Amino acid sequence: MSFTGIVKNELSKLELTKLEAITELSAILKNNAFISDNVIRVTTENSSVARHIFNLIKNLYSISPKITVRHGYNYQKNYVYILEISNKLDFIIKDLNLDVEIPNDYILDDDILTRIYLRGVFIASGSINDPKKSRYHLEFIVDSLKYAEFIKDKLNLYYLNSKVIKRDNKFMVYIKEAEKIGDFLRMINAIGALLYFEDIRIYRDHKNMTNRLNNCEQANVDKIIETASNQVKDIELIESIGGLNLLDEKTRLAAVYRMKYKEASLLELSEIISIETKTPLTKSGLHHRFTKIKDIANKIREKK
Repeated sequence: MSFTGIVKNELSKLELTKLEAITELSAILKNNAFISDNVIRVTTENSSVARHIFNLIKNLYSISPKITVRHGYNYQKNYVYILEISNKLDFIIKDLNLDVEIPNDYILDDDILTRIYLRGVFIASGSINDPKKSRYHLEFIVDSLKYAEFIKDKLNLYYLNSKVIKRDNKFMVYIKEAEKIGDFLRMINAIGALLYFEDIRIYRDHKNMTNRLNNCEQANVDKIIETASNQVKDIELIESIGGLNLLDEKTRLAAVYRMKYKEASLLELSEIISIETKTPLTKSGLHHRFTKIKDIANKIREKK
């Protein structure tokens, strides 16, 4: 089962008060129902969601929708569950605000109902990538730009940084940031899915941090080796024309130790010289001496 399916399974098992049930069912049918003159038809591939919708309608309106089970489109292995409501249509449409593009205030009367409405939108039209995959992505597909902006604004009441783009003839409200997706799962009370999501996210973040540190360390090692190699080449060039004896004593000492310890970093080499000569030498002091050697080598190259 996909991670989206796991989240929806968990959400469909949460307990609701009557008012909460009206709000959630309003969102579900608004985003996943075909309404004609004589029927409201809801289609889903999730058996737990189908059962949840059936129970909401039965408990709220004392009617039992007709359920049809079919094989998925193109003969997929998944089943498709079709619920049809043919009684009390006018009352249900009015009660759930299905006759207006944006629901009335009483459907989202407070913070709790707003969260539950967004939960219902996710159950009906939402999807979320498994956090094990390469990118984090949560989306809702809705019919109109006005409704998409409405959902975006409600999500952003919780600082989720959601955005809207057009997709074919519909509109997508989406969230990209891993932390914000975790906040959304917490907001709609998908606690089991949230714990799984956060475990994977923390593991991935730790792994990425380790990789970055390793890459940084390797880059530093490569830089040290390249710097030492260039210093050796400069010294060899000066030595090839018998110029080492013309260097001052401190610079010549640096050259002798570099040829002795060809792969040591400047810090390591400064510590070695300090210990063996019993004369303190800092990394910056040693760098200054190698700068002199480099300038002399460059002048030799220019003359050649």
